[in-house]
Amino acid sequence: MTNEYNDQIRIVQETVAGKEITFAHIIGSPEPVIFQKLGLNPQIDYSNSAIGIMNMTPPESAVIASDIALKSGDIYLGFADRFTGTLIITGEISDIRSALTEIVDYFSNVMGYVVCPVTQK
Repeated sequence: MTNEYNDQIRIVQETVAGKEITFAHIIGSPEPVIFQKLGLNPQIDYSNSAIGIMNMTPPESAVIASDIALKSGDIYLGFADRFTGTLIITGEISDIRSALTEIVDYFSNVMGYVVCPVTQK
């Protein structure tokens, strides 16, 4: 028996309204291809760089997180999406760690978000 959709499965993804940072991760000394594939600043010194990536809900929180990151140190804003809640920043590893830590602390202590620890690889 075949159906009119040729046995295709439809997947619907939903987020539940909440105040949460679901991950905050630092990629230290990433391979240059990662920068290139993500469309990040090609003029970065890859040998001394890091990428910070976060995801949060509600997704508009990425705008606030972007502002905190830029004010925290010498970082480059690679991507901030108010529709998915994704934030990607680049810079030296100490600046990325500082930015992510400040974001997580602010969201936890001031805005009452449930947050995860900042991880690094």
